[in-house]
Amino acid sequence: MAPSRFRCLAQEPIKYPIDMNHQSDVLKGPEMIRVSKFYKDSKDGKFISYLDKDTRTLYETFRNGAKESNNGPCLGWRESPNKPYQWLHYNETLLRAKNFGSGLVALGLKPSPNTYVGIYSQNCPEWILTEQGAYCYSMVIVPLYDTLGPDACAYIIKQAEIHVVICEDDTKCNLLLDKSPRCLRKLITIKETRPATNQRAKNRGVEMLRFEDVERLGAAKDNPEVPPKVTDLCTICYTSGTTGNPKGVMLSHENVVAGMCAVILQLGDHRPRSDDIMMSFLPLAHMLERCCENGMYLLGGAVGFFSGDIKRLSEDMKALRPTMMPAVPRLLNRIYDKVMTEISGSFIKRTLFNMALSAKESEIRKGIIRSNSFWDKLVFRKVQEGMGGRLRLMVVGSAPLAGNVLTFTRCALGALVVEGYGQTECCAPVTLTVQGDHVPEHVGPPVACCCVKLVDVPEMEYYAVNGQGEVCVKGTNVFQGYYKEDEKTNEIIDAGGWLHTGDVGMWLPNGTLKIIDRKKHIFKLSQGEYIVPEKIENTYIRSQYVQQVFVCGESLKSCIVAVVVPDVDVIKSWACENRIPGTLSVLCAHPEVKQLIMDDMISWGKEAGLKSFEQVKDIYLHPDPFSVQNGLLTPTLKSRRPQLKAYFKPQIEDMYTKLT
Repeated sequence: MAPSRFRCLAQEPIKYPIDMNHQSDVLKGPEMIRVSKFYKDSKDGKFISYLDKDTRTLYETFRNGAKESNNGPCLGWRESPNKPYQWLHYNETLLRAKNFGSGLVALGLKPSPNTYVGIYSQNCPEWILTEQGAYCYSMVIVPLYDTLGPDACAYIIKQAEIHVVICEDDTKCNLLLDKSPRCLRKLITIKETRPATNQRAKNRGVEMLRFEDVERLGAAKDNPEVPPKVTDLCTICYTSGTTGNPKGVMLSHENVVAGMCAVILQLGDHRPRSDDIMMSFLPLAHMLERCCENGMYLLGGAVGFFSGDIKRLSEDMKALRPTMMPAVPRLLNRIYDKVMTEISGSFIKRTLFNMALSAKESEIRKGIIRSNSFWDKLVFRKVQEGMGGRLRLMVVGSAPLAGNVLTFTRCALGALVVEGYGQTECCAPVTLTVQGDHVPEHVGPPVACCCVKLVDVPEMEYYAVNGQGEVCVKGTNVFQGYYKEDEKTNEIIDAGGWLHTGDVGMWLPNGTLKIIDRKKHIFKLSQGEYIVPEKIENTYIRSQYVQQVFVCGESLKSCIVAVVVPDVDVIKSWACENRIPGTLSVLCAHPEVKQLIMDDMISWGKEAGLKSFEQVKDIYLHPDPFSVQNGLLTPTLKSRRPQLKAYFKPQIEDMYTKLT
């Protein structure tokens, strides 16, 4: 696909910049269905599936990137922290991927969209070689990831009847062997494994092979490629729910290409180019990273992988010097908190920072995005250099981002920072903020591969007529269903083909979407009042004393209570100032500490407008954080509410006993 064809396509959507007061169109009809303004056929209820008819599958998009980049650098990595990045170029990547896929066929896997290949690894070149190798033979990628745990991994391998898993290292091999189902026949390892592990696998009837040996086998056999069709599945992406077993989200090549192309279309002149480099550190097992990377490969960009240790990410960024990256709020919050801590002890630093922020914010309002101003050099240079010094585009997703942090990020980085909203079931993107819109705390208008409507949630008093309701999505990015789970698929996709996300949104006057609530996890108190615990938790978490909070209640009770994990540094500092000795466990049991935290939480609740029945009547302080490891958080760090309730049952019952 030549660049001129992209230019031709870019004339079909509306010209940049768009009117910031009207960022989405409304289809005619009784339901207020909003569509993208970036694709002219959206008004006719049509959705984008591709940018060019020759690039409709992930097999084709990668080959397009090889042409666009003129065999430029494709996959980058470094052997150790002090080494520079080294690169595989596109043609070598394609050859090695084809050889690996041919090797899988030589091992007995059928070239077919009904053949599922597992991969259990951190981001690395072999991940992409596996993915593209599978696509050469129409196979389907099923990612596994650490935080699923051995039971869920075993469940996935068994449900999808996976015979072969590509596994990163010895540790991951042993995690799979712990619970390996009978269908698992082969583990292909990227790194060396111990003889003891190899013997353990042999005892379980699992053959161990090295990645490079499979490549060599495939090169020797040179099996003819069997490219996938547009409608074929490309991946089954398992999402770890807060309850029960993970669900396998079936996504086709069309789904993923549509999502990528809609975002590229909306980015306009800021879209990735063949001279761009992306930092890969978010898990490839999740669709945000997969879509971003495949978007880069479509346009011939280069992707460099982090070294595997998130604590060394800044070092990797300085070595790679990326121009774009996807990011999550946790990373940006950490950067923001670090800067705030650095300036807190100095009046001069604080004053300069506020002046710099004000000046840069003023520029952003005028549509000026740059990183070479006086204030960039004086105040923000350290932040920019910590990210490599060349960032021009950042796509933020996966969780809500506070407005002050988003504005700080835009000012400090001098890059275009867009925030998106989506779900695995929509292949990642549903909405995306538009360049030129500097107002934070919304997630933009719908992208060109889908349309969005809001439907009534009467039990929460959200009504579509008021521009509020559950977010529902229909389009070319919406998934094919949950693997072997028709009942669960029918629960989430209605007869009209609308995907019900479970998120509650509201339309802002300019046609952008703001996520305001979550439909699930609602319970009713004995007096009939509905409680939405996540809304209350999001208020209480703003207290400086609170690191984590779990709000709970039940229909037989008239009030709510909470389990609070205090912020260890803040509490210890306060205790020291007030001459209260002891470890965090001791402080958690101290009545003054409890009163301090409860009073502050109630104060934040009042400020946020919580009704009296929405305020907790008692709290229990717990010294150990909720984590994925102790089973109280999902791999995406959401609260596992049933598990939390069961874990703290004695403390919750005790609080209610005291309140009666």
